[in-house]
Amino acid sequence: MASHRRPKQPSRTRVTVLTTAAAAAVALSSQAANAAPSEKPSKDEVKAKVDKLYEEAEQATEKYNGAKEKQEKLQKEISTIQDNVARGQEEVNELRDGLGSMASAQYRSGGIDPSLQLFLSADPDDYLDKASTLDQLSAQQVESLKKIQEKQRVLAQDRAEASDKLKDLATTRSELGKKKSQVQGKLAEAQKLLNSLTAAEKAALAAEEDRASRASERTALGGSGAPATGRASSAYAAAQSVIGSPYVYGASGPSSFDCSGLTSWAFAQAGIGIPRTSQAQANAGTRIYSQSDLQVGDLVIFYGDLHHVGFYAGNGQVLHAPRSGTVVRYESINNMPYQFGVRI
Repeated sequence: MASHRRPKQPSRTRVTVLTTAAAAAVALSSQAANAAPSEKPSKDEVKAKVDKLYEEAEQATEKYNGAKEKQEKLQKEISTIQDNVARGQEEVNELRDGLGSMASAQYRSGGIDPSLQLFLSADPDDYLDKASTLDQLSAQQVESLKKIQEKQRVLAQDRAEASDKLKDLATTRSELGKKKSQVQGKLAEAQKLLNSLTAAEKAALAAEEDRASRASERTALGGSGAPATGRASSAYAAAQSVIGSPYVYGASGPSSFDCSGLTSWAFAQAGIGIPRTSQAQANAGTRIYSQSDLQVGDLVIFYGDLHHVGFYAGNGQVLHAPRSGTVVRYESINNMPYQFGVRI
């Protein structure tokens, strides 16, 4: 007969575990169902994040500008050295050709022993003149050899310097690429945040910035700050002439600018060359630490790492290229952490 065994009952432990797991699953499902969807950041929160990203992008931009300026300088130096090497090699070749010609002439005229030449000479005086020429050729040969040795030494130094600068150029180009990627990454991230706003929110932000800029312009133009003088006046006027031009990182005019691109371009219009980056411009003149001592046309340096620069516009305002997504415009000097002014 078949045996009929009673089915084995699950252990008390297993029942407890399964019950607990089921209860937890129900609780999680309930929480998920009842949880409120993540709140969309407000317009002001997005603006704060975007402003921070733009600041970081500008920091990278000034480093990019520095690397680009260094690259251009190295390229000019390398070109000059290579031109010097080419000219030096031509001079060495000419000296060698001259030395060869002298050696041939000496061999032709001095191939017979001098004492035998004197014995056979029908005109001893003529021989003595030739002997004097031979001595002169020998002295020229020595001088030519010295010149060749010196030229070769200089050429070796120039070639070594060019080689070092070419390595430096390769490193600088690599750095330039990294800085460019950093800027583009920050700008893309900022744009992604801006795209999360509604059309109405974007319009509201633009209107706020426009009102602030117009208020700053009225304040600057209606102020009583010390006027710009001399070349600074011409530079400031040049900057005013491009109000409304878009900010583009790495740009230095004439139709788009970044912060230091605007100031360096404006001073160039006034016939003054100043460094390309804001950090270098911070050391291009006399520093003015008190805002009350600023004159219209002075440069104004912002942030602890000196990564932003503009023109003082009078009455507590600056004229500058603020950041990506904006144009050259007036703005309150208090919108950014003031460090000092620079009088070129």
